[in-house]
Amino acid sequence: MDGFSEYGHYDALGLANLVRGKQVRPGELLEEAIARAQRVNPQLNALICERFDAARTDAAAGLPSGAFCGVPFLAKDLGPRLGGIPMRMGSRYFNDYVPDVDDEFFTRIKCAGLNIFGKTSTPEFGLLPYTEPQLFGPCRNPWDPERTPGGSSGGSAALIAAGVVPMAHGNDMGGSLRIPASCTGLFGFKPSRGLVPRRGTPIADMNVDLAITRSVRDSAALLDAVGDGESAFRDDAGRDPGRLRVALVQGTMLGHSIDARCRSAAQEAAALCERLGHHVEIAEPSGIDYEAAGLALLLIFASNVAWIMNAGNPLRKKLRAGDLEPETWAMLTIAQVLSAADLTDAVQTQVDLAQRFDAFLQQYDVMLMPTLAAPPVPIGEFALSRGETAQIEVLGRLRSGALIRKGAETIAQTLFDWIPYAPVFNMTGQPAMSVPLYWTQDDLPIGVHFAARVGNDALLYRLAAQLEAAQPWFSRRPPIHA
Repeated sequence: MDGFSEYGHYDALGLANLVRGKQVRPGELLEEAIARAQRVNPQLNALICERFDAARTDAAAGLPSGAFCGVPFLAKDLGPRLGGIPMRMGSRYFNDYVPDVDDEFFTRIKCAGLNIFGKTSTPEFGLLPYTEPQLFGPCRNPWDPERTPGGSSGGSAALIAAGVVPMAHGNDMGGSLRIPASCTGLFGFKPSRGLVPRRGTPIADMNVDLAITRSVRDSAALLDAVGDGESAFRDDAGRDPGRLRVALVQGTMLGHSIDARCRSAAQEAAALCERLGHHVEIAEPSGIDYEAAGLALLLIFASNVAWIMNAGNPLRKKLRAGDLEPETWAMLTIAQVLSAADLTDAVQTQVDLAQRFDAFLQQYDVMLMPTLAAPPVPIGEFALSRGETAQIEVLGRLRSGALIRKGAETIAQTLFDWIPYAPVFNMTGQPAMSVPLYWTQDDLPIGVHFAARVGNDALLYRLAAQLEAAQPWFSRRPPIHA
């Protein structure tokens, strides 16, 4: 079957409208997406599992007539289960795991008419803000293949930016939708806590599933399709947000320094907001111990790794040397010395942080800052040295609670330097988004980050759509493009 050569001119809702109007068949869209994936994936290493024939069968049998009927879609290899297709989570330990059921998120994805034809790469357990799993090798950025597309939804972002699909699944426990969106010039939206059904550890409840998209309206319509809310976010994306009070954040939160280009991106976005009629002033929450917040976040991440390997482990096979990467071993080692008091303190720090941000946002409608502290970094930039790997192994063997806790404090002080903002809003539960409003002189995308009060997702979509109309990004394409 021939493909559909005008595929890249449309977002997901646009493609679905063509299907409904019988101007194109779902099978044609699928073949075009598969052909595009096969052209660019050798350069990007982003698609790590194919479901081509099953997707062809689904298209021929007829897809549900939801908002995205007939649109090709890719699933991130982490988070909700998708029956009948491997779920490796970027890990050698889970290399042979194939779930036999769909979790609710993917049940709703299928009901929306989306046709899943493969899975995208992620770092092991989604722990890292870049996508370089040892199991599959590094995933590359279509804007510069020597740089990362971010993580942990890096494979999805790379394939959207390269024109394979207009949107793809991602999830976000510490910025994993917004970080790769920033690195690849796309729109990444993290909904408010509790708005989307999820699977995983209930501790701290920081993770959420949705998608990275090229257009704002696709993201809003997908949240309508998979969320538990009663709002029609797709309609909100077309409404005037009114005159907003915008707080421009200049502090570094979890990090230590911000690249001048990222500061420029935020300042230019603030100027754009002012031209659109919003009131902008420099402001941020005060009196927050971000060092304590970073440590709390690290301990929560460690507890999530322990859940994956214990209560959430479907395999229950013995863990052997080499099954997990060093960073994951470090998290598991930290979790093994965590006490109930440690975890309680971490969650209480999270609660206190959420309360402070909620109080601050009684004075402002939106917070604005860079998504990242620097543009997309080179592949391997954050790789552990042999010495650091050996230190983790030694700590694991010693089983010294005091030494491991000290190691956790040291890791927390540097882990969030490149991602100083995004994880904070997982802790607070607020809706947040990365909007592609800035490119460097050497054509690297830099996202601008916005956040609002819990439950105010609709306001962010209104603002995003307004920014999209004022400074469009849909037609920008990277050097590697299908």
